[in-house]
Formats: sequence, C-alpha cells, structure tokens
Amino acid sequence: MVDVSIIIVAWNVRQLLYDCLKSVYEQTKGIDFEVIYVDNASEDGSVEMVRKEFPAIRIIQNDRNEGFIKANNRGIKVAMGRYVLLLNSDTLILDNAIAKMVKFADLHPEAAIVGCKVLASNRTLQESCFTCPSVLSMLLSATYLYKLFPKSKFFGREYMTWWDYDNAREVEAIAGVCSLVRKEAIQQVGLMNELYFVYGDDPDWCYRFRKKGWQIFFTPEAQIIHFGGDTVKRVSSEFMLQLHGSKLIFMKLHRTKLAFPIACFLTALFFFSRLPYWLIIALFRKDSRKRSIATAKTYFVGGCYSLASWKSLLMNKQTVEERLRKEILKTSVLSTSTQE
Repeated sequence: MVDVSIIIVAWNVRQLLYDCLKSVYEQTKGIDFEVIYVDNASEDGSVEMVRKEFPAIRIIQNDRNEGFIKANNRGIKVAMGRYVLLLNSDTLILDNAIAKMVKFADLHPEAAIVGCKVLASNRTLQESCFTCPSVLSMLLSATYLYKLFPKSKFFGREYMTWWDYDNAREVEAIAGVCSLVRKEAIQQVGLMNELYFVYGDDPDWCYRFRKKGWQIFFTPEAQIIHFGGDTVKRVSSEFMLQLHGSKLIFMKLHRTKLAFPIACFLTALFFFSRLPYWLIIALFRKDSRKRSIATAKTYFVGGCYSLASWKSLLMNKQTVEERLRKEILKTSVLSTSTQE
C-alpha cells in the first residue's frame, strides 16, 4: 500500500518545480510514496521537463488554468495513498520531512491534517497556522492591532503571532503550502470547496474536518523551505483581492447572516485604512512611485468592491454566484436535517 500520495500543482514555474521534485525524491526515505503532478496549462515546458527528468511521476495536464483548489482535487481523486500531501511547487523538502509527518499522523489517528514548520529561504519562520475567519479576527486585522501587539494571544489570534512554532499542538487551521491529509477523513468530509479557486480552501477544509470531530495538528519535527509564491508575484493585485474575497466566502458559508455585512465593512476598512500610506510613499519616494501607485489603486478598488460588489474581488466571479447559492442551500438543508 502507498503511504502517501504527494500532489503538486504548478503553473509556469519550471525551475522551481524541478527543484521541488528533486528535493522530494532526495529527501523522502522509509515510506512508500507516489507523486502526482497537476499542470495548470503551463507554457514554459514544465510538463516536458517532468516527463524527461521524473518519468515515474503521474501527470494530469489541464487545458486551462483551473486554479489551485480544483487542480488539487483532481489529484486527490486518483491518489492511492493512505494520506495525500498537498505540496506547493515553490518548496524544498528538508531532512525526510514527509516521512516525519506520516509518522506523526500515524501516532495521532484523530488527526485529519498535519502541518509542518515552514521556513523562508533565509531559514526564518513563516507563519503557517491560523484561526478561521471571524468578525473579531477581521476587526483586529483591519485595525492593525496584531502588528502593534504581536505577542498578545488576543490581538495576535488570527495568525498566532505570539507562538514560536517550537512545539507540537492542535490548531484551528493549517496553510496548504505543505499539509498531510488523511484519506479516510477526506472520504468522510469531501474534497476542498472549489468555490475558492485559490486561497481560502485551508480554513474552509479545516473547519469542515473539525465539525466532523477530526483534529488539526502542527509538528515542528518536519521542516520545509517555502520561497513565497513566485506565481503570486506575477499577478499580485489579483491575488490580494482574491485572498480577501475568499475570507468573505468563508463568512458567507459558515458564519451568521449578520456577520457577513460586518465582514464586508471590515474588509473595506482594511483596504481604505492602508490607502494613505501608499499614497504618501508614492508622493515622496520616486524610486518606488510606480509600484506604490499600483498598490494604492489595488487597495482603493478592494475597498470599493468590498462595500458595493464583493464578488468582484474574486478571480472566478463569473461562476461563483450560482455555485455559492447552491452551497448555502446545501448547508441549510444539512443543518435542518441534523436538527430533526
């Protein structure tokens, strides 16, 4: 039996993908694993590189960019492992990290997801655990209080900024950059919600697992390097808007009706409160004026969308409305049947 199916989704990051795959094969010992590569219509020769350099890998080739979540779901559907590992293409595996995660999960049968310590290229810590979106966490984020009081468990609650990630513990949500997911739990809860396209799948999935009685764990014993999203840098404004739109999808699906308009207001507050800073930078720093103006424009647009047309924050806004209606209806039906 395959212990873990390693699923990697990529779009036009050929060199990063090669380095990631090379580290997987060099740094994974003592377990049986398979690698499934899902290509989101890359045009840089990524598929050809994988076929040549890593012939054992199973390739799923999409004819268009279907987004991170849908592509991962395609990989999960054909995965043969007891676990699936969702691994970003801009990562490097360190010191047999995948086997260490499998060992930890085997020792904790109540765990649906296990996350590991994520390091930047300079080996500094990247925060990878957080709480699910809520009115309180969005308020603290909008007002920047978590930056002023990072060691406070209250103000730093959303991204757990008070924690040093040096001990294993149960958490609310794990970032999908490198997450080991139990196949049995997926069969019970279902795949990631494809409403999100990219971002937002992590807290949604973790929330659904926890509602079914599963737990989410972090272990510091396994470590990876994450280079920080080369794909995101190319279209950073769209990804920033998508990130906050994804939080609003979560609020729409999983929080109260009253919480959602408050969340829209707090999202607008987040964007508008940062707008003066970028305008001042654009005014006084010629070397970064172009980038600062572009960033200010993104924050202005984000604030307006949050108040007037929140679905416009999303990359897949053309299809999200009907699918969101169906999701809410399904959630309502399930809730009613549970009460009965």
